[in-house]
Amino acid sequence: MKASSSPAKLPVNLSLAHKVAGFLAPAGPRAQAQAKRKAVEEMRYAAVAAVDHVYAITGLEAAANLHDSEVLVLDRPTWVKANTQSFDVMLGPIAQEVLGERLSRLSSLEQAFTETGGAAELGGVLAFLSTRVLGQYDPFAALAGHGPSGGRLMIVAPNLMMLEKELNLDPADFRLWVALHEQTHRVQFAAAPWLRDYLLNLIHQLGHELGQATDNLPERIASAATGTVRSMKEHQAPGEGKEPRPAGATLLLSDRGRELMEAVTGVMSLMEGHANVVMDSVDASIVPSVKTIRRRFEQRSKNQGFFPRFMSKLLGMDAKLAQYKNGQKFVQALVDRVGMDSFNRIWEGPENLPTVKEIHEPMLWVERVLGQETKADGQDA
Repeated sequence: MKASSSPAKLPVNLSLAHKVAGFLAPAGPRAQAQAKRKAVEEMRYAAVAAVDHVYAITGLEAAANLHDSEVLVLDRPTWVKANTQSFDVMLGPIAQEVLGERLSRLSSLEQAFTETGGAAELGGVLAFLSTRVLGQYDPFAALAGHGPSGGRLMIVAPNLMMLEKELNLDPADFRLWVALHEQTHRVQFAAAPWLRDYLLNLIHQLGHELGQATDNLPERIASAATGTVRSMKEHQAPGEGKEPRPAGATLLLSDRGRELMEAVTGVMSLMEGHANVVMDSVDASIVPSVKTIRRRFEQRSKNQGFFPRFMSKLLGMDAKLAQYKNGQKFVQALVDRVGMDSFNRIWEGPENLPTVKEIHEPMLWVERVLGQETKADGQDA
């Protein structure tokens, strides 16, 4: 599916959402202007330097001298604005198809209320996320007319600076470590030119299903909130291979919607897992304090307060993080079993993407995609 060059307009006041998020999100750690400028320069340098390391680790030829994306080092409000610029591409067609007829029947006052209410809700969510995101690669910005064809790689400077101080990390090492993850995402889309449209198509289908679920929406939202609180009360540390219970926004979806959510999550699990494997492949020769970074970063993620945990569950983020860990196990198992070159077959086309079952049982993917090749190489698939 190809995205339209003139995407449908989302029925939300995105400018207002940006203002709401900017008002709600804290500014971040204080620093002298000179120190901020230096940090921004170093973060930008780390983002550029990371490309060669990703190439060396993955062996993907698409990563060779890849500098076609825009590198942005941003504060929190600007990160919010950059994300709202891609929303029309991702969600506009859904709004037009699912909500267009309903919105056309609304009065001007009702339309204004809808846009304003949606902006308040979206602004609140983005404000929360803007304090959590360290980096992000956005492949859809160019479709909305923003930035080069290679998309945007964004680093949220105050969040990195805050975490560096909180965890007492070496700034240069931590910035390169984060940049490695985001540049891996850029390389994934470069290695699989079909991936952007494929993922966008899944998002549009999923949005359509969610839009269809707006019947009895108050009851569905109440059920989602109740499920979130219940899940938190019953929370236990997930064990090996254990899947979290559906909670939060997932409860709003139909069976078809959950299937699409599973498909989207499968792709994202692969991408995040692959990026994490690349991060974990660096050694002290590239990031001298990498072991310290990993240990302190993982420990911090286990000590979140009530509000971040509640929001993460309400947005379904905790479930996705657990699934991303499964994606990392899948990628690492394949790389260990068949090597990075054979694993890279996964980027050749959507037919080579793993199913959810294959993510949990990597050898099923080996048998389906590489079966004859591994046997020809003398390996017992």
